[in-house]
Amino acid sequence: MKSNLPVRSALGAGRASRVVRAPGGLSLRLDVRALVVVVALLLAALAATVALIGTGDFPIPAGDVLRTLLGDGNAGQEYIVNELRLPRVLVGLLVGAALGLGGALFQSISRNPLGSPDVLGLSQGSTAGALVMIVLFSGSADAVTLGSLAGGLGTGLAIYLLAWKRGVHGYRLVLVGIGVSAVLSAVNGYLITKADLIDAARAVVWMTGSLNGRGWDQVWPLLWLCLALVPLVLANARGLRMTEMGDDVSYALGVRVERVRLVLMLAAVLLTAAATAAAGPVGFVALTAPQLARRLTRSPGPNLVPSMCMGATLLIVADWASQRLFGADQLPVGVVTGVLGGVYLLWLLVTERKAGRI
Repeated sequence: MKSNLPVRSALGAGRASRVVRAPGGLSLRLDVRALVVVVALLLAALAATVALIGTGDFPIPAGDVLRTLLGDGNAGQEYIVNELRLPRVLVGLLVGAALGLGGALFQSISRNPLGSPDVLGLSQGSTAGALVMIVLFSGSADAVTLGSLAGGLGTGLAIYLLAWKRGVHGYRLVLVGIGVSAVLSAVNGYLITKADLIDAARAVVWMTGSLNGRGWDQVWPLLWLCLALVPLVLANARGLRMTEMGDDVSYALGVRVERVRLVLMLAAVLLTAAATAAAGPVGFVALTAPQLARRLTRSPGPNLVPSMCMGATLLIVADWASQRLFGADQLPVGVVTGVLGGVYLLWLLVTERKAGRI
C-alpha cells in the first residue's frame, strides 16, 4: 500500500483499528493490537530460536549464532548450527505454527475452546497409525511418518462423517471427537501391550513427542505443506469469521457455510496430522496457543495468524526450557507442553464452569 492512501480510524469490538482505503473501492482493516502481538511473538520466537541453537553440549554465544546463520562462522560452528541444530529448530517452529493454526480452526469451527485436536482425537488417530507401523510391521521412520499421517486423516474423516447431520455443529463435533478419542486411546494401549520390548520402547519414545534427531528430511515436507495450506486458510478466513455469528446469518451474507467448514477442517486435519508425523503427538499446543493468542489480542475472531505465531513461540520456548532446565536432550518437549497444557486445561475448565458455559 502507498503511504498517501487515506487512512481512517474504525471501532471494532472495542479495539483500536485502522481501515486503509485504496482507489477502486478496495479496503484493508488493520487491527493495531493484533499486529503488535504478532510482531512481539515473532521477536520472541526469533530470540528463543537463537538461544535454542546456542544451547547444547557445545554452547555457542548468541552473537556467534547470528554470524553463523549469516554465513560468517567458522567450519565447526557452521556444521553444528546448520546441520545439527537449525533443522531441529525449524521443525519446532513449523510444528508449533501448524498446531496453533489447526487448533484455532477447530476451536472456531466448533465454537468451543475445548475443540482442539488433542480433545477431538486427531492426535490419537495419528498415534494409532504410527503404532500400527511400529508394532505390526516394524516399519522404518518414513513408514511411521506415513502411518501417522494416514491415521490422522482417517480419524478426521471419521469424525466429520459421524458428526454430520444436516451439517456439522460445534458440540456434536466435540462430543463425537471425545468418543473417537476414547476408542483410539484404548486401541493404542492394546497395540503397546502386543508389542515386543524393543518396539514398545520405540513406540513410547515416539508417543512422548520430541524434536530430538529431527533433520532437513522433516523440514521440507512440512514447510511445503504449510506454504500450500496457510494461504488457503487465510483466503477462507472471512467466511470462517462469518460462521461464528451463526449459520443463518452466514447464509444470509452469502457464505457457503458447509463448503467453508469442509475446506478448513480438511486443512486443519492435514496440518495437525503432518505436525504429529514430524514430531510425534506434542500435547496441548493446539489447545493453548489459540486461547492465549485471543487473550493477548482481545479479539473475538479466529485469530489465525496470532495463533500460528503463538504456537511456534510456545513450542520453541518449551524445547529451550526442556534443554536448559533439565540438561540437553534429557526431557522431550512433549513432556513440558503436556504439563503446562494440562495445568492450562484445568484452569480453562474452571473458568468456563464459573462462566456457566459448561
